[in-house]
Amino acid sequence: RAGNFRGRRAHPMLVTTVGDVAVARFLPAVHHAHKLGAIWIHSLRRSDPKPSGNPNKSAALRGGAGRRAAPAAPKAPPYMRDTIAGVSRALRSLTWEDARRQLGALPIRWDSYTVNQVLKTHPPMEKAWLFFLWVAHGRGFKHDHFTYTTMLDILGEAGRIASMEHLFREMEEKGLRVDAATYTSVLHWLAKAGDLRGSVGMWEEMRRMGCEPTVVSYTAFVKVLLDHGRPREAAAVYREMLEAGLSPTCHTYTVLVEYLAGSGKFNDALGIMNKMQEAGVQPDKAMCNILIQKCSKFGEITTMFQVLQYMKQHSLVLRLQIFLVALETLRNSGKSDHLLREVNPHFSSVGMEQETSDSEHAVYDINTCIDRGIVINLLARQNFVAIDHILRGMILQNMKLDAELISAVIEVSCRNERLPIALLAFQYSVRLGQKHGRHTYLALIGPLIRLSCFQEVLKIVEEMIKEGQRLGTYLVSLLVLRLGCAGMSAVAAKLFYSLPGDQNAVTYTALIHAYLQSAEIDKGLEVYASMRKGGIRASSGTYEVLIVGLNEAGRSHEAEFFKKEKKRWQFYESSLQSLSLEETLCDCFFNGG
Repeated sequence: RAGNFRGRRAHPMLVTTVGDVAVARFLPAVHHAHKLGAIWIHSLRRSDPKPSGNPNKSAALRGGAGRRAAPAAPKAPPYMRDTIAGVSRALRSLTWEDARRQLGALPIRWDSYTVNQVLKTHPPMEKAWLFFLWVAHGRGFKHDHFTYTTMLDILGEAGRIASMEHLFREMEEKGLRVDAATYTSVLHWLAKAGDLRGSVGMWEEMRRMGCEPTVVSYTAFVKVLLDHGRPREAAAVYREMLEAGLSPTCHTYTVLVEYLAGSGKFNDALGIMNKMQEAGVQPDKAMCNILIQKCSKFGEITTMFQVLQYMKQHSLVLRLQIFLVALETLRNSGKSDHLLREVNPHFSSVGMEQETSDSEHAVYDINTCIDRGIVINLLARQNFVAIDHILRGMILQNMKLDAELISAVIEVSCRNERLPIALLAFQYSVRLGQKHGRHTYLALIGPLIRLSCFQEVLKIVEEMIKEGQRLGTYLVSLLVLRLGCAGMSAVAAKLFYSLPGDQNAVTYTALIHAYLQSAEIDKGLEVYASMRKGGIRASSGTYEVLIVGLNEAGRSHEAEFFKKEKKRWQFYESSLQSLSLEETLCDCFFNGG
């Protein structure tokens, strides 16, 4: 069947009636479109009209008791993507008559790009075809090979193979360029309809007409041959592609892996996965889902675990249906499903059984599972705008996400400098009464301290204290120090005294520094006295803070006293074999040592 279509007798295009859409009503619609004579305008903002008259003249001289209202600015035209979406909605939701009237009233100029984009939204097949014919009768518009190819694809997907053949012949008769994309679409849908002979004929015609196949064309034809049990011919086509200098894409490798796994050749399938990674092409979510599905079908647990391990390393997840099949396979084989659930945490509650009087599966909230999966995918893609939108929607609707996922949102957002999203997630978790690990809180506290957002920092610290988490000497000292530098010595003192377990030389010195920075010298000296009374030994850093602070405050006499104390300490220090950890840290903080 080489030549495929030319040998057939041409027959008219057939379109079935759907609802009140009928072919018989189409011709009046075309004549009506001619009569409309719509005025097309470009989607450009009109320039504002020039002001007339002298602007300095009074309102009375211009013939009015008061100033006239300024004319409204011309309304900005909509973006073309919004127009395309509107056309698609009209074709989906309205009858053809209503949709046609709405399309005729649109102030746009139909061109190939716009029409092609509308068709690519895949409206219902019948309406897509009526739109295709209607727009062809518009003033100044002619279909090109782009719009024809998209329409061919729509017809093929709908299983209207005869109509697709008719349109392809029409395209050739009009002398339009038939490129590799057009041939690829037609041969793909012919094969899908079970017409292997016609698909092969289309491939041969493409080569005969001198049209060079692309990697997409080669991949599609290799799949056609493999799906119809012709692996040797497929291998020859694949070699031809490599000889032509074309590099396989991820989809090309997926086609090969799917065939090998479907034939039970899992070692060969894994070999393809390794080779494609060596070539710099990473297996994607689609390939991993296909492999897990095939492993489940054949009970191939070893390969399944290897693929799951790869998915875990690359943050890929399974579709729910494939997850359930894999879960059943693991249970039937007596293997642990821990790795499967670790890779797919958004399905953590799926498949968990609970003994009930009726021995039924426990009910789980599928919406929560879906939301969790969406957030995980968005985190992997770092789509923070979408994450922010989802979080706000969930807060409004009182929906829940688990603490583990909220922690992940906070940490990833902080790592990517998306602090507002991290704060939103934290506030959401506080509202839900969730607890997080220390590392999550620290990920949020760090950037907040750098931005001097101390009120938010204190809220986080309050949550940590409620949960019984220790802040640690370093964090307490840093907070007290920064609060003092910000003139918030009272807040620094409140924080210090609320954490008796973290009161040592470093934190005491930080509080002394906070008071001295706020010009509260006497309070600073009181803290020093309290420190010594409590048996906490001062370090060189403590004395350095006191000396500098007292000198800046003009209290040089007291500063001299602490200089002598520092010398005594240094003499004593030289006799010690080692300093305590707190004393060493204090010197690093405040003495440059």
